[in-house]
Amino acid sequence: MFDKILIANRGEIAVRVIRACKEMGVKTVAVYSTADAEALHVALADEAYCIGGPRPADSYLNEDAIITVALQSGAKAIHPGYGFFSENSHFARECRECGLVFIGPDPDVIDRMGDKDAARRTARDANVPIVPGCDLLANAEEAEREAARIGCPVLIKARSGGGGRGIRKVEDPADAGKAFVEAHAEAEAAFGDGECYMEKFVSPAHHVEVQVLADAHGNVVSLGERECSVQRRNQKLVEESPAPCLDAHPGVRERMHKAARDLTRAVGYVGVGTIEFLFADDGNFYFMEMNTRLQVEHPVTEFVSGIDLVKWQLRVASGAELPFSQDDITIANHAIECRINAETPEFLPSCGDVTMLHVPGGPQVRFDSALYVGAVVPPYYDSLLGKLIVCSSTREEAIRKMRSALGELVIEGVSENSELHLDILANPEFVSGNYHTNLMEHLYE
Repeated sequence: MFDKILIANRGEIAVRVIRACKEMGVKTVAVYSTADAEALHVALADEAYCIGGPRPADSYLNEDAIITVALQSGAKAIHPGYGFFSENSHFARECRECGLVFIGPDPDVIDRMGDKDAARRTARDANVPIVPGCDLLANAEEAEREAARIGCPVLIKARSGGGGRGIRKVEDPADAGKAFVEAHAEAEAAFGDGECYMEKFVSPAHHVEVQVLADAHGNVVSLGERECSVQRRNQKLVEESPAPCLDAHPGVRERMHKAARDLTRAVGYVGVGTIEFLFADDGNFYFMEMNTRLQVEHPVTEFVSGIDLVKWQLRVASGAELPFSQDDITIANHAIECRINAETPEFLPSCGDVTMLHVPGGPQVRFDSALYVGAVVPPYYDSLLGKLIVCSSTREEAIRKMRSALGELVIEGVSENSELHLDILANPEFVSGNYHTNLMEHLYE
């Protein structure tokens, strides 16, 4: 095991990794921007270094500064968290060339699975079902032809996309050319790569993802699945495990998990990762993408599996072999996570100083956050304030527990979205367990 690691991130995920390291006896090095000088992750780490100004490009995306701090502090590895450098193959290669372990998969795997078109072809070669569609589009005219061939509605998707950017829905083949130009331009601006491909728009559909964990010795396990269908503008809001939509389809859960493990082996993956699927009401599922990092929603899997994913990230990155097999994995109870974001009821961003904070408690209630009274919520970064996670023996009871916890949560000084979550949890469609990715459109648009 590494004796010291650097966490190249901020906020609740940096705090989460630091806490895991403390339990494992691993020393931690934090980095921070000038806007985060008083942040919780800075106070909790054994060492902390300012690496630049408040803009991400000047600090948390400052590759040279982060690697320099890691080397000078004596850290042996870098944990990227999620976002920032977590799926950046260039950064992972730079770490390796400087003698540092990147706590994540091999850079070539990041490239292969980060290119959504290549990932789609890799899944197809591994006999994992994929959404009907086409490979990379050359121009607007080809987009129109392929939309007509596949049949609308279709989605034009950037191969390097993320966060809902570089995606356009097309209802009429005649509109596909314009949509392609828009998606290409947006992806080029956001990711430096405008290449796009096309898929059939599967609707209504569920967003279900399988958590995988793999070591460098060829062992791969899946640790249950999560339903992430409550989304607004392709951004997840609520996640739960197990996925209730699979309960009415005997055998699908096992096939989906096997497909996820097969794909993980096919790409030689090492670490924690997530295989994302679209699941249709007819029982068919289709590969969407692989996230080659720790997910924001990993705590729901930790609750139902009893496995600390961050600790196992560190262990497999240091070369440890998994001491358990798939037959040893037991998924029990039901967990739900609500993302508490700094935003107004009109979905506008909010920032400021936290003047009051009350965190709900009780058995199997968890709040992953970097907040404290006096903490500053700056305008430069992601709006996530924290993640409220609960676990109970049944889904019905977990929903009641989450409602209770949301009602107890108090954050003053910034606007947050707990009332939105209470609305979602009270919605009959959500309560039924058979809700789809268009749930938020039904509620609010």
